[in-house]
Amino acid sequence: MNPLATSDKSVPAPSEIFHPDVLDTLANAWRARATGGLSPAAGLLAWYDWALHLSLSPGKQRSLIEKGLHKQQRLARYAAHAASAQGCPTCIEPLEQDRRFAAPAWQQWPFNVIHQGFLLQQQWWHNATTGVRGVSRHHENMVTFAGRQWLDMWSPSNFVWTNPEVLEAIRASGGANLWRGAMNFFDDAQRLALEDAPAGVEGFEVGKDVAVTPGKVVFRNHLIELIQYTPTTPDVYAEPVLIVPSWIMKYYILDLSPHNSMVKYLVDQGHTVFIISWKNPTVVDRDLGLEDYRWLGVMDALDTVTAIVPERKVQAVGYCLGGTLLTIAAAAMARDGDDRLHSLTLLASETDFRESGEIALFIDDSQLAWLEAGMWDKGYLDGKQMAASFQMLNSRDLIWSRRVREYLLGERQQFNDLMAWNADVTRMPYRMHSEYLRRLYLNNDLAEGRYQVGGRPVAIADIEAPMLIVGTVRDHVAPWPSVYKMHLLSDAELTFVLTSGGHNAGVVSEPGHPRRSYQMATRSTGARYVDPQTWRAETPLNEGSWWPAWQQWLARRSTGRVTPPAMSGTQTPLGDAPGTYVAMR
Repeated sequence: MNPLATSDKSVPAPSEIFHPDVLDTLANAWRARATGGLSPAAGLLAWYDWALHLSLSPGKQRSLIEKGLHKQQRLARYAAHAASAQGCPTCIEPLEQDRRFAAPAWQQWPFNVIHQGFLLQQQWWHNATTGVRGVSRHHENMVTFAGRQWLDMWSPSNFVWTNPEVLEAIRASGGANLWRGAMNFFDDAQRLALEDAPAGVEGFEVGKDVAVTPGKVVFRNHLIELIQYTPTTPDVYAEPVLIVPSWIMKYYILDLSPHNSMVKYLVDQGHTVFIISWKNPTVVDRDLGLEDYRWLGVMDALDTVTAIVPERKVQAVGYCLGGTLLTIAAAAMARDGDDRLHSLTLLASETDFRESGEIALFIDDSQLAWLEAGMWDKGYLDGKQMAASFQMLNSRDLIWSRRVREYLLGERQQFNDLMAWNADVTRMPYRMHSEYLRRLYLNNDLAEGRYQVGGRPVAIADIEAPMLIVGTVRDHVAPWPSVYKMHLLSDAELTFVLTSGGHNAGVVSEPGHPRRSYQMATRSTGARYVDPQTWRAETPLNEGSWWPAWQQWLARRSTGRVTPPAMSGTQTPLGDAPGTYVAMR
C-alpha cells in the first residue's frame, strides 16, 4: 500500500475544541453557511479599493460623466428615430455571446429602445469598473464581475412586461405559458427541498443510458476504481491508454452515450483503455490530500496498468484537474527516473494558474479562509456549492436565460446526456481542496518550481515524454491561453490543439458533431516560443472533430499492434463497468 500524505492540516479537526483557532473557524463556518461560502470581506475590500481610487481620480470621473451624457444623447436620438421609422441603425450591438435580444421581436418599438438602453448602461458600468488607476487587477475583476451579475439580474429579458417574447407567448397561449412556468417552478422547488435530481435526469441512468461501454473493474482501493475496457478489435496498439479524469466531476463525461463516448471511440480504434473512477468522498475522507490523490489515484492505477500490460509504456491522458495531477505525477516520475510514461495528453488542464480566468475571482486569502472554514465544518466542499460557483461564471445563460425559458415561457429544456452528467455532482475533501486552491491557484507553486512531492520540488521541465495539449476556445474554467502556457514550462515535443466549444463540449467533440473545428500544430524540441495569439493567427483551421487527429497522434507513437491483453491480467475482475464508486451520491 502506498503511503498517505503527511502534510500538516491548516486548522485542527473539529474534535479539538480547545484549540485557540477553533472559535474563529467556527464563527467563519457559521457565516459561510449564510453567504454560500463567499467572503463578504473579500467583496467589501474590492469595492472599497475601487471606490476609493475612483474618488481620487477626477479625470476618470470626468470621462465617465461625459460618456454617460453621450450615451443618453445617443439613446434619445435612437428612440426618436425608432418611433418614426422601422429598421433604423442601432446605437450599440450586444456582445457576440449575448443572445438575449436576438429574437426579431426585440427590434420592435418600444422593446428596441428598452434593450438598447440596457446595453448602453451595461457598457457604461464596464467603463466605470475598469481602468481606474491604482486598483489591483484582482479587485478590478471582482468589481467588474459583481457589476455584471447585478446588471444581468435586472436585464429587461428577465421580466414579463419588458420581454416581447414572453408577451407574445401569453397572447398566443392565453397565459398557459405562465401556468406551465409556475408548475415548473414548484416542481424545481420541491426537487430542491428534497435534494432530488433536476427534471430530466431520470432519462439518463448510469450503466444503462450513459457509461455503457463494456469493461471490468480491475482494481479498487479507498479512493479509486480502475476500469479496463473490453477490446473490440482483433489486435490493439501495444501501449495502453490510461485516462485520469478530474474528481470535480464523474468520470463518465468521457463515456457518455455510445455515439459521443471518447472511451468507446478509442477502444474501437484499437486502443487498450483504462480509466480511473474516483470515489465521491464523505466526511471520513476530510484529511485526504493532493499527495493521497497522486499515490492512491495516478500511481496505483499506473502500477495496475503496467501489471496487466507488462513491459509496455503507457500513453497517459488527463482531463481538467486530472491533467494537472497527472502532470505533477509525471514530473515526479521524471525526477526519480521512472520512465513508464510514453506520452502525455492534457485536456483543458492548467499547469500555470496566474491567468486562470474568472474562477480566480473566488480565490484570494480572504475567500479561501472563508471557504476553508466551511469545509472544515463539514469535512468537504459540497458538490452543489461548486456547481453554483461555475453557474455564476455564466449566470446570463445558465441562470437567468434558463429561468426565463422555463418559468416565463413555460418551456422545459430538453435534457441531454451532458446535462445529466453535469447534474451528477461530487464532493471534494477539505484538505485536498484547500491544498489545491492554495498551492496551485493562489501560490502557483507548480509552475514556479515550489511544488513538492516526497519533500522535494518537482519541475515540469524534467518531463521528456511528448505532449499533446488541448485547449477550448470558450473555456471559462481553464482559458486556452492559460493552458497554452505549457509552451513556457516544457522543452519537450509539444502538440497544441485549440478546439471550438467550451470546457466540456469542446472536449466531448465526437466525429460528426455539427459546427466543430480545431487548429493543431506541433512545436519540436528546442523550437522558439510563439505567443498564443500569433499561434492562433498562423495555424490553419480544420473543420470537424479533433478526435481523429489525436488518435493518429497516439497511433504514430505506438510501437506496433499486438494481441489484446487479458482482462484484469492474472487477477479476477472485481465487477463490471461502470463499477460502484460512480454510483455514490
